[in-house]
Amino acid sequence: MGLLTSKLGGLVPSEARNGNLQVPPTIVVSDTVPSASEHQGSKTQLRRSSVYSTIDLVPQPEHYDISLPNRQMKSRPSLEVLRSSYGSQGGVEVPDKELGDVNAADIEQEGSQAKGKQPIRFGWVLGVTVRSMLNIWGVILFVRLTWITSRAGILLTWLILAMSVLVTSITALSISAIATNGKVISGGTYFVISRSLGPEIGGPIGAVFAFGNAVASALNTMGFSEVVRDLMRDFGVVLVDSANDARIVAVITETVLLCIAIAGMEWESKAQYLFFVALMLSFANYLVGTVIPPTVEKQAQGIFGYSADIFVANLTPDWRGTNFFQLFAIFFPACTGILSGVNICGDLKDPATAIPKGTLMAIFWTTLSYIVIPVTAGACMLRDASGNISDMMTGNNTGGCVGLGCAHGWNFTSCTQLQNCKYGLSPSAKTMGQLSAFYYIIHAGIYAASLSSALGFLVSAPKIFQCLCKDNIYPYIGFFAKGYGKNHEPLRAYFLSYVIAMIFILIGQLNTTAALLSNFFLCSYSLINFSCFYASTVNSPGWRPLFRYYSRWASLFGAVISVVLMFLFTWWAALVTFTLIILLFAYLSSKKPTVNWGSSMQASTYNMALSSSVRLSGVEDHVKNFRPQCLVMTGPPNQRPALVDFVGSFTKTICLMICGDIIMEQDKHARPHDSTDMSLKWLNKRKVRSFYSSFPADSVRVGARHLLQASGLGKLKPNTLVLGFKANWRESSPESIDDYINTIYDTFDANYCLCILRMMDGLDVSEQLDSEVNQAFELDESVEDEDQKPSETESADDLSDEGHDTQNKTVFQNDQGKKTIDVYWIADDGGLTLLVPYLLTRRKRWRRSKIRVFILGDEENQEEGRNKMIALLKNFRLDCSNVTVITDSERSPNPKNLSRFVESVAPFRLHSEPHEGDSVNEMKQSAPWKISDKEFEAFRFQSETKVRLNEIIRRNSQHAALVLVSLPVPHRDCTSALFMAWMDTLTCGLHCPVVLIRGNQENVFTFYCQ
Repeated sequence: MGLLTSKLGGLVPSEARNGNLQVPPTIVVSDTVPSASEHQGSKTQLRRSSVYSTIDLVPQPEHYDISLPNRQMKSRPSLEVLRSSYGSQGGVEVPDKELGDVNAADIEQEGSQAKGKQPIRFGWVLGVTVRSMLNIWGVILFVRLTWITSRAGILLTWLILAMSVLVTSITALSISAIATNGKVISGGTYFVISRSLGPEIGGPIGAVFAFGNAVASALNTMGFSEVVRDLMRDFGVVLVDSANDARIVAVITETVLLCIAIAGMEWESKAQYLFFVALMLSFANYLVGTVIPPTVEKQAQGIFGYSADIFVANLTPDWRGTNFFQLFAIFFPACTGILSGVNICGDLKDPATAIPKGTLMAIFWTTLSYIVIPVTAGACMLRDASGNISDMMTGNNTGGCVGLGCAHGWNFTSCTQLQNCKYGLSPSAKTMGQLSAFYYIIHAGIYAASLSSALGFLVSAPKIFQCLCKDNIYPYIGFFAKGYGKNHEPLRAYFLSYVIAMIFILIGQLNTTAALLSNFFLCSYSLINFSCFYASTVNSPGWRPLFRYYSRWASLFGAVISVVLMFLFTWWAALVTFTLIILLFAYLSSKKPTVNWGSSMQASTYNMALSSSVRLSGVEDHVKNFRPQCLVMTGPPNQRPALVDFVGSFTKTICLMICGDIIMEQDKHARPHDSTDMSLKWLNKRKVRSFYSSFPADSVRVGARHLLQASGLGKLKPNTLVLGFKANWRESSPESIDDYINTIYDTFDANYCLCILRMMDGLDVSEQLDSEVNQAFELDESVEDEDQKPSETESADDLSDEGHDTQNKTVFQNDQGKKTIDVYWIADDGGLTLLVPYLLTRRKRWRRSKIRVFILGDEENQEEGRNKMIALLKNFRLDCSNVTVITDSERSPNPKNLSRFVESVAPFRLHSEPHEGDSVNEMKQSAPWKISDKEFEAFRFQSETKVRLNEIIRRNSQHAALVLVSLPVPHRDCTSALFMAWMDTLTCGLHCPVVLIRGNQENVFTFYCQ
């Protein structure tokens, strides 16, 4: 807990406007106790207060940096502290919830560790530019670029290069915009996509991209091993055979690379510097070789130095069995290293600055090299040459000579016509070595290009996977999240990537895997571009990238063209990639990870919801589109799960549901500060699609009235109030009963529909949850024994947490089988009494249940009444033909049952017979909630009718799954206690849930389609 002391400064002449102006006081915030602060003076920070209050601080950067360790995080004073401490000039203690209880020894130890172990951080040149250039330059540069030039020609090679660079440049601009829209901590491509498009999209890409990087390391290692194997064969060294020699070299090489990676980023960066120097030396060796006059041996290989006629001849294509897109597919992987700097963003000093500058600079220099090599090779070397010195022409004898070599004194006609030339741009993969000043130095470039790419991918894959494991969105992978050392190196993930790479090295058949990898990279590029487009389109206030040189339409083009290229390159690999992504996406969509990253998807959901709500406001209501939009007075939802499950059973995915919680004044301070989040978490865990709205009020009636008026938005407003039955009404105070019944009156006065659910064992499970009962919703009888009540020694926090984590099972979560839903449609309320059971039968648990309809009628017209009701149900298009006409409803009830009713209201009777008229009125005024004899007699018939209906219901519906009964509309002169007794009488004695339901007298069904 920080100690705040106010130090008022003196006047500053340059700032003073009058004699009373003072410097805003400086707040000294100490993270240690006073005794330790003298020893730890460096830990004290000065934080200036605003002119409003001595503890109301000016903006502090550490309040906003969520990436700081917990002990470095600061919290601003809450509104409650500011209000209670307003104007205070003395020392004020402000709780710092982020700091917690930290003693001086802990801070000193942490400080010494921070000073002793500083992690390695890279700038934009060494961390991004050099690393990306090394990954972009690969084996294709040395062994395939000149071969592509011989077939596509210089101009179309440049076109292939331009199209590749267009995709990678657009992707670089998109990644730069995303990387500068907040701090990129770690995880590279996965982190960027997941934080932009959410875990459902980022998770699959993270898994696939991490796997792809591990396999890419194996591919580059195999490329290196094949070159080494060929060199060994040139010197006559053979270990086993051609294939296994390559495997042996690759296994040894991959193991050495793993050791370098495990040694840490410092050693890995040193190795990359060595590779970079080797590549620069190779390039210099190549360029120098092109200007050195060729020897006779080089002329026999088709090398004649810079020549205009050779350059012109190599401008145009000579496909030789290939086509443009085949060559494009071969070349494109040579441009796919642009994300290398992004993948180690956690090891950069300033990722927001380093990623844009470093990535774009790497693209510029590598593109320049890719432009230069086709031009220099195409201007110096013929497409075909024999390599035989005997093909040199002597004298002026040019008879029978065909081809450009004739003009330079060489006759390569024979090998050209037989298509068996071993030298030249077209057949040879060693062209750059032959053009170089020193042949074997170019091998250093090949080795450096392949090994740097293999090492880069081997480092990237574990770091991406480590971030994915830390987010814990997939099960059983948390083991690989642990980091070691000052850079938190993912050693476990390193070994996993090594195992994956070794598997593919030992398989050896990597041509198919190479096509799949190109699709993995293109898929990542597509989603990065789409992330940038989507984020800039939804217009979220949080989208404020510092990098402005991007276009959302260019990003969209980059996303589309990447997908197109996936199918143009290898359509089956594209299908495999999308299948993997879709499967992983489906898993995360069903699991719904509990993470909140402020993704663009969230912003888009808000935009769509807002637009739809506004459009819906202009739509007129129609009976065909009526939906019971329910405000459910649950209190804390976890305390009345049956009420939540009942309404959720017929509203899920089709109707609005709002759980209303009225917080009484005496309970306001007992509620945890995160009660709303806890309630929503409980609802989500229970898979109930509902909003939650709490309202502080002095009574249930006032709170319900305000919730009815204020809940919802536009047309998404409740039209039905759902209450739990007040089963303990006999023991409740008269005021509590009046409050409950008046809530029902207010509902009808507001023209709302009403449902009241009664459970056999009550609704409230708060005692089972060991949580405190909200007195505002004391609607249900207790079903627990006294010895099951919570211990008074238990803390409120523990009770609250347990209550919200517990998921009590209710009857509405069970499969109802072939039980019946009995509907007693006593009064025509517009059809809501029938609509609710119909909606229930659309759910899986109620699908086999049959609806039985009971109506009132007389014995003479029983069959006619039944047929009319069946016809009505048929016109409503309800699959219900089981209709029963009740003909004995007007009989007198059983005297025993009637006596029970009279006894239930006896405590609420006002026996006025022995008294005079004036004294009766006085007694009524003093106890208006009591039922006078006159009132009791006036409503005797209605009372007997309720008793008789209960007898009929119990006779017919003992084995029903659910009973719905039309709720009588209370007369204004009916006292609250009497109406409460009517509802109790109607629903008592049943072993299944009973719903008293009443529509608002407006149709919810129609015969017609218009």
